[in-house]
Amino acid sequence: MSTANSNNSTNHHHGDRDLGFWFLEQSRLASARGLTDMDEDEDAPTELNTINSSGGFLVVSPDKLSAKYPNVNLHGHDVGVVQANKPAPVKRLVYYFEIYVKDAGTKGHIAIGFTSESFKMRRQPGWEANSCGYHGDDGLLYRGHGKGEAFGPTYTSGDIVGGGINYDSQEFFFTKNGAVVGTVPKDIKGPLFPTIAVHSQNEEVHVNFGQQPFAFDLKEFEAQERMKQQMSIEKISLPTNVSHQIVRSYLLHYGYEDTLNSFDMASKSTVPPVHIAQENGFDEQDILFALNERKTLRQLIRNGEIDFALGKLREWYPQIVQDDKSATCFLLHCQKFIELVRVGALEEAVKYGRMELARFFDLPLFEDLVQDCVTLLAYERPRESSVGYLLEESQREVVADTVNAMILSTNPNLKDSSHGCLHSYLERLLRQLTACCLERRFLSGDQGEAFHLQRVLNSSKKARC
Repeated sequence: MSTANSNNSTNHHHGDRDLGFWFLEQSRLASARGLTDMDEDEDAPTELNTINSSGGFLVVSPDKLSAKYPNVNLHGHDVGVVQANKPAPVKRLVYYFEIYVKDAGTKGHIAIGFTSESFKMRRQPGWEANSCGYHGDDGLLYRGHGKGEAFGPTYTSGDIVGGGINYDSQEFFFTKNGAVVGTVPKDIKGPLFPTIAVHSQNEEVHVNFGQQPFAFDLKEFEAQERMKQQMSIEKISLPTNVSHQIVRSYLLHYGYEDTLNSFDMASKSTVPPVHIAQENGFDEQDILFALNERKTLRQLIRNGEIDFALGKLREWYPQIVQDDKSATCFLLHCQKFIELVRVGALEEAVKYGRMELARFFDLPLFEDLVQDCVTLLAYERPRESSVGYLLEESQREVVADTVNAMILSTNPNLKDSSHGCLHSYLERLLRQLTACCLERRFLSGDQGEAFHLQRVLNSSKKARC
């Protein structure tokens, strides 16, 4: 242990505690991840809205999934139009619904589209402002006025027609018998309701809001849209040596010395030298600090050898574990308790809990995690319980990351004592990516899929398989 490191412990005391508590929060988040679904759930349309419709001109079936025009229309306002009971959900990549034209009636004046909540329920979708509709009799698309534009084929009895919103491209799209007819910019703001209209005698349509399989392959369409996103990302040119340096900095930051050596050896003849340290404020010395010690401690913790890890810390970095009620010590003692449960040494776990965890029982900041640890003892198969997350490898990683960050924080030359210890340069780039994607979604009125980095990484992995 150098004198510089020892003197530095006082200067970093408050910062160290903050770092430990940051990782303690990551442990809490791990317990919550299993309870929340990745996708945001929204109420989607399930049936036709018989309350808000032109009820005098159409008959809706008892199941509210079919509509028929029983009369002879006399003029243009005698439209049988009906919206869905709920607006199209917006927090997804695509929304889509279909109609089956059971009978095109005498004139085939059938339309499918989207309308706003204030839409006049005596008009075809697309004939009024804030609406868009694809019409069966002429194949034209109407967008907010009575004049249609060339769009696609007509449709009639026996056809299945669909309408969708692509929130990523901000477009409406329509389909016929399972194939995309065309797309058009979505220039309507606010909630949009799936809408159908019938306008001549005996016209009848059945609506499918997803209760039955669609004729259109929606999953394949979504996959293609995600592939477009991926391809647009991969078109961005990034010099090999820059990406190499970013990956290298990640391995250095977390102390993966053996992997780093293999990585350097494998890329020695393929990656040209790069000097981005001076150009981008990157100082490799900051994350080379104590690399061998950090590697050793990470391996011990990942192997569940907590006693050995504590011994090495007391020998190499006593200032990190001198406060026996710090968040770092707490996480290490919790992990020791967890490892005893993992191997079935329950009596020893109880003794260790009484000896080491007891001091944290009355401290509010630690109470919830202490309870989760102790709860492991209540289950015959703790891995399958609500606190089973503690027995996952990810919990060991949290503890290993905590110790790694604490050691980095003792570096007397470290310019950024918090962010520099918590996140590698690669992770900072990914955090920036997340922020940009969230901002882009905000600028689109919070429409489209919520951004989940793990899903993006997984989809990228699948694309390469």
